[in-house]
Amino acid sequence: MNEMSPKIAIIDPNTLAALGLRQLLQSAIPFIEVESFGNMEEVLSSKEQYMHYFVVVDVFLENKSFFYTNVRKTIVLTNSDNQQELLPGFHTININVPEEELVKQILKLQQHGHKGGRNLPEKSRNAMMNKTLSDREAEVMVLIVKGYINKEIADRLNIGLTTVISHRKNIMTKLGLRSVSALTIYAVMHGYINIDQI
Repeated sequence: MNEMSPKIAIIDPNTLAALGLRQLLQSAIPFIEVESFGNMEEVLSSKEQYMHYFVVVDVFLENKSFFYTNVRKTIVLTNSDNQQELLPGFHTININVPEEELVKQILKLQQHGHKGGRNLPEKSRNAMMNKTLSDREAEVMVLIVKGYINKEIADRLNIGLTTVISHRKNIMTKLGLRSVSALTIYAVMHGYINIDQI
């Protein structure tokens, strides 16, 4: 039996915001498929099964009955921390924060529900566990994610600055990543570092 990739639906009439979140989620969990929808009617007409629904608060409020039947699958995208109190029982993400904080919120949700691949299909768990980096590259990556600059990494690992720069380039190339945020997501998702350490 061919196992399907898990799917996530983003429901947000703001196309630019939906595309940004889609990119962030796909870099966070590369084995998932992410689909964006401008309204609830598009989601319901797709007939697909989704692992999670990331939905803006306005669409959520207009379609409460649907989301209450999918409470464990729903993540409400709010505009402030105050709105979180109005949504008891639902996971929320405040989208009006700096990128680093948004990444941390997504990673905390992922660790809460899917730590070590829990609640994910077997194929997805195996994809998360594949070791791509050497031990030294993993050490460098963890220090990058913790916020150390190249010189500090070189000093901590007793290696040359050019070696750190080379490792950094190799890590990003091997993983196909372009930003420290994406690297942070990868490191947490693959168990190299705990979200509380960054």
